[in-house]
Amino acid sequence: MKKTNNQSPFTLHCKSSDCAARRGEVKTLHGTFQTPIFMPVGTQATVKSVTPENLLEMDAQIILGNTYHLFIRPGHELIQSFGGLHNFMHWDRPILTDSGGFQIFSLKELAKITEEGAAFRSHLDGAKLFLSPEDAVHVQEALGSDIMMCLDTCIPYPASREETVTSTDLTTRWARRCRDAQNDTGQLLFGIVQGGMHPDLRKSHAEALIDIGFDGYAIGGLSVGEDKSMMQEITEATVPHLPEDFSRYLMGVGTPEDLVEGVYRGVDMFDCVMPTRNARNGTMFTSTGKVVIKNSRYRDDKKPLDSNCNCYTCRNYSRAYLRHLFQCREILSYHLNTIHNLYYYLNLMAGMRKAIDTDCFPTFRKDFYAGLEEGE
Repeated sequence: MKKTNNQSPFTLHCKSSDCAARRGEVKTLHGTFQTPIFMPVGTQATVKSVTPENLLEMDAQIILGNTYHLFIRPGHELIQSFGGLHNFMHWDRPILTDSGGFQIFSLKELAKITEEGAAFRSHLDGAKLFLSPEDAVHVQEALGSDIMMCLDTCIPYPASREETVTSTDLTTRWARRCRDAQNDTGQLLFGIVQGGMHPDLRKSHAEALIDIGFDGYAIGGLSVGEDKSMMQEITEATVPHLPEDFSRYLMGVGTPEDLVEGVYRGVDMFDCVMPTRNARNGTMFTSTGKVVIKNSRYRDDKKPLDSNCNCYTCRNYSRAYLRHLFQCREILSYHLNTIHNLYYYLNLMAGMRKAIDTDCFPTFRKDFYAGLEEGE
């Protein structure tokens, strides 16, 4: 049975009186999560190097999986046979699945985009594969994710206006096909606003997606090579054209500073591989800035990574020990570093939610940057 109801699953609780920051919550099949929120990335049905229990301890409310990767391996049919992604990976809180559009874009030498969909070769064995907008929805329905994303066409940076218009128009047609293909499973479907670095195209595309009607709206096509000021400018130009009573998701962004600036501009949801990837590379985020743990200055440092952090890693281990693990390439290094970085990101979001609740977000933002300057 096709889905016809378009009642918003998002509830707006309060807004800052001094900026566009806002507090709310999103209701899904596997519970409600509070916004603004950061979603740890679990591309292949796992957040790299941590367990679901670790994620629960740091109060991760929703995580992200990826349709492209799970479609290729192990396959959505297999995951469906386990009762869906939640049972397969032992996670009973909400999951959002990205449609795979960005992965196909990043493997563009192996892909061909047509009106029908994306023909591409597996990055694993070169096998020929095809994903239409309808396929993207049905694969995500099989995965059983709480929030599904429309298949979109990502626009490179820089791109001509003509190229941007052509690609954005195709995304609109694909979005309508995704909505038409959606069955009444209770899963949510978000549309993705494209339009490149052109505010007028962002506005018109947002209007086109709102006309189709989705359960939430994402801002795609940013953090693809443009500088920070342009990313913030386009975010600020796009958010006002998204409906206030639906959640707003800035895809693939980013640094702690990006999260603070996104919330300041009215964004509700974020995801990025940065905390997990940086952890494996030995770069940790702290309240006073980055710590590159391999540096010799930490060889005999008895302090925790961040004296203001209450994560498992900071409660139990010194910088010297973490440096030793990283230098030896011990697997425990990736585990402990990832616990800290994810905790830092999630705690940062909790702090922003509290600041909005108490209507002092501009002060929070100022103190956040003051802490980074203190570290420098």
